[in-house]
Amino acid sequence: MSQTAVQLARETFDPSIARGPQPRTVAVLVPCYNEGGAIAQVVSAFRAELPDAMIFVYDNNSTDGTKAVAAEAGAIVRSEDLQGKGHVVRRMFSDIDADVYVMVDGDATYDAAAAPKMIELLWTERLDMVVGRREHTDTAAYRPGHVLGNSLLTGCVTMLFGQRFTDILSGYRVFSRRFVKSFPALATGFETETELTVHALQLGLPIAEVSTRYAARPEGTASKLRTYRDGARILAMIVRLFRTERPLAFFGLLSGVSALASVLLAIPVVLTFFETGLVPRLPTAVLSMGLMLLGVILFGCGLILDTVTQGRKEAKRLAYLLVAPRSGHRSPS
Repeated sequence: MSQTAVQLARETFDPSIARGPQPRTVAVLVPCYNEGGAIAQVVSAFRAELPDAMIFVYDNNSTDGTKAVAAEAGAIVRSEDLQGKGHVVRRMFSDIDADVYVMVDGDATYDAAAAPKMIELLWTERLDMVVGRREHTDTAAYRPGHVLGNSLLTGCVTMLFGQRFTDILSGYRVFSRRFVKSFPALATGFETETELTVHALQLGLPIAEVSTRYAARPEGTASKLRTYRDGARILAMIVRLFRTERPLAFFGLLSGVSALASVLLAIPVVLTFFETGLVPRLPTAVLSMGLMLLGVILFGCGLILDTVTQGRKEAKRLAYLLVAPRSGHRSPS
């Protein structure tokens, strides 16, 4: 056996080599909108924990001097004019190239000390996403209404796409290069976390959660989250993803409801017909027939769209596989 073949065999079967080198580049991505009172604290905390990382602050039309404060704190400051966190995430993922990405909100509520542990887990276990599951002791940090809303929305995602997360709305995440460069990023606002979660679940990507401390915002700063409006938008995103990612289940459910309504309306009409030989409720009979036809059409739509979705899923999987898992590092085969 040649020396080259021996070396390849060692790279293939030696677990220490299979894990590969430590990440060469780490990028901390901080989307910001009017976080002038907190952004310096965020930059300083992550600089202390990740001294070799590049820290990027993406400003989203702030009017309180966030850009100047972030630049003075030592961050690389860039801008995104389209308003909404989803637009910022799309821009960040497009612009920055690194081995590992740490995404965190600019409100100083997430614990920077957890970042090295999350990066180590992602790198050594060859994961694509690690989510910082929020744990808090101060009700001011995580209001009961937000806890309930997060639980309900997480429950919806669990029911529709599977249970691998307990905090789908966390803004503290670590990603692999392969995940970032193959993520479609279609959301525009705070629903981007839901899109990130469902993308990982649908493709069956290797993921994990790590408990992280969640603190109250610094005094003098205000949350940009609008509980009811943004909660409704997140719920709408879950429904849209259910429709696009699992169309057979979505349209099958609508088909079943339509068919059930048709049968319930038809029962008295049929009983009257057997008793009298007449159909005095002709409008009800027509409505029942229409609902049954609608149910059949909806089920047919689900079957057709399910085939389309399988093709889209294969395309997304191939796009994911086309991205080198670690820049400058060949994955062992």
